[in-house]
Order: sequence, then C-alpha cells, then structure tokens
Amino acid sequence: MAERNGAACPKCGGVNPPGADFCYLCREPFGTQPGAGALVGPSPPPSEALPRLRPVPMLLFTEAARHNVRMSFLLFALLFVVFFLLGTAIGGAYGDVGAGLGLSFVLYAILGATAYFSGSSIVLSIHGAQEAGEEAHRQLRNVVEEMAIAAGVPPPKVYVIPTEGLNAFAAGRRPEEASVAVTAGLLDRLSREELQGVIAHELAHIKSRDTLYNVCAAVLVGAVALLSDLFLRGTIWGRRGRSPGGRGGRGGNAALFVLALLLAVLAPLAARILQMSISRQREYHADAAAAGFTRNPLGLASALEKIAAGGPHVPGENRGTQHLFIVNPLRAFGPDASSLMSTHPPTEARIQRLRAMGGFAAGA
Repeated sequence: MAERNGAACPKCGGVNPPGADFCYLCREPFGTQPGAGALVGPSPPPSEALPRLRPVPMLLFTEAARHNVRMSFLLFALLFVVFFLLGTAIGGAYGDVGAGLGLSFVLYAILGATAYFSGSSIVLSIHGAQEAGEEAHRQLRNVVEEMAIAAGVPPPKVYVIPTEGLNAFAAGRRPEEASVAVTAGLLDRLSREELQGVIAHELAHIKSRDTLYNVCAAVLVGAVALLSDLFLRGTIWGRRGRSPGGRGGRGGNAALFVLALLLAVLAPLAARILQMSISRQREYHADAAAAGFTRNPLGLASALEKIAAGGPHVPGENRGTQHLFIVNPLRAFGPDASSLMSTHPPTEARIQRLRAMGGFAAGA
C-alpha cells in the first residue's frame, strides 16, 4: 500500500497519522473515487490506484466507555447477589436466615476493612515495588505528572518493580492515595510516547475508581470462597450423618440445605466469572480513556504489542493480583481463548480497537 504523508483529510480536515487507512474523525476511507474521500498525499498512477477500502464502523469510545461502566455496575451487583444469596441459603439450611446473613456481613466487613486500609501496601510489597528515585527515574516521574494533569487527578506515588518483565499496575482506594508501579523492563524497552500510553491507562483506572472496585470484587470473591468452604467443611466433617437440624430446637429447611450445598459448590465459580467480567470491561474502558488523555491511541497500541512480545512476568505474580496489571502476568489470552475466566480482553483485540481509533483498518 502506498505510503501517505499524513496530511489533513480532504473531507473534514482532520490530521491523520502517516499510513492511515481512513480518517479517524469522519471515518472516510482514503480512496480515489470522486466524493469518496481523496487519498491523503500524491495520487498514485491509474495502474497503481488503490482499491476502495471497506468502510469501518464508527468506533465511539465515549459510548463504549459508558457501556462498560454500566456493565461493571451490573456485574458487581450480581456479585453481591451471589454472596448474600449464599449466606441466606446457608442460614436457612440451619433454621436461621438472619444468622446466615449476619455471618455474611461480618465476614465481608473483616475482609473488606483489611483490604481497604492495607490493600495497596500489601500488593506493592508482594511484587517488590520500590519508590521511584527523583533523579534515577526523572522521565517516569515527568510522564506521570503530565498524564495526571491530562486526567485531572492528583499525581500518584510512583514505584518501580526491579524485573526485566514488561508490566504495570495501579493501586489505591482513592485518587488522592493512589500509586502506580511499572517494571524496570518496561522503562528500558518503551519509548516516551508508549510509556505515556501505559501511564495514562493506569491513571484511567485510578480516575474511574477501578482500583477500589477491584479490591471490593476481590474481597467478595474471597468471601464467597471462604463462606462456601466453611459450610462444606461443617457439612462433610462436622455434621456427617446428622440431619440439617437447627440450633435451639429450630429445624432447618431440607430444600434450603440442598440449595446451600449447590450454591457452596457453584458460587465460587460464578463469583470468579463475574469478577473476570468486571475486569475485562474495565480494561476496555481504561484503554479508551487513555487514548483520550494522550490524544495518541497508537502509543498505547504499540506499548501493548511490546509488552505481549517481551513478556509481562513480574516477581510475586499470583492469581490474587493478576487482574490489576495492564497485561495478565500469568497467562496470555488469545482471540480464540474462552473469555469466561479471562481477566483481560485479548491483547490483539485491544490493539485493534486502539489502531482503529488512530485510523487504521483491521490487519493493516
């Protein structure tokens, strides 16, 4: 395909990057047909005339972001329903629905308080993050400050993870207390504009309170698993051979006991699936917001390509924190992988969306 000089689109005047297949503003394909959007730059000879590109649907990132937020709230509400339905069923199985709900509230309060007040420091410690130096990491600090201004949030604390892997994550219950951590490998391998895209992505998580949502979702999933485990252990080992009798002479409901057993087995899986769905929606939302902060979606797209190729592994990587990173450090999700248990959308799909925003057709 002939190289284009990146001049203004003849239809709307939008300045496109060199090599763009269609205008990122009006979505007009660059072709040679009259009235169909002239080729940006010198027209090729008739023998080399470019075929008219198939129009690409308008990719409204603002609408996509609103949809992702709505879906996240819905999925989070469903996660709460699974948790308290499990508590209700367990309480009903032993003749006291109130006690089951009370146990659920107490369990979530204990786990939630621990994660809310100490979650960020725990995550940073697990992955060996060290605070970025004033001089040694001046460019990183400058980029963080620039993107914080663009995002309209206070500059977060900046940390570096001493590893050759390429990755980054954000943590913090509020924007005023947030932290951003990037790996040393990411600083070495990425250009400044690519680093801007990564930092903007993490600041998008901070601005939209994704860091708090992630903590709350992780606590709910952990509480569901713990509540299920307590019930199953008590049923199998503590009450073997006994009817699901109540306490204080009140008998439990056999139907609710069976329901509680089913929920105890299936609820942890359902909660995990819902948590992964929330995480995937939030990743698309952060990509969209980052493109808006930098006005350069191709920078983040290029960064994601390098991260996927260079390896996103980090010290201390585990299933409890894998959803926090810009790319999952434990496993890669290809376009043909099942999405039910995926913490992130396929990296190829994210890159394609960002390139489409920059005016490049799929596969270009």
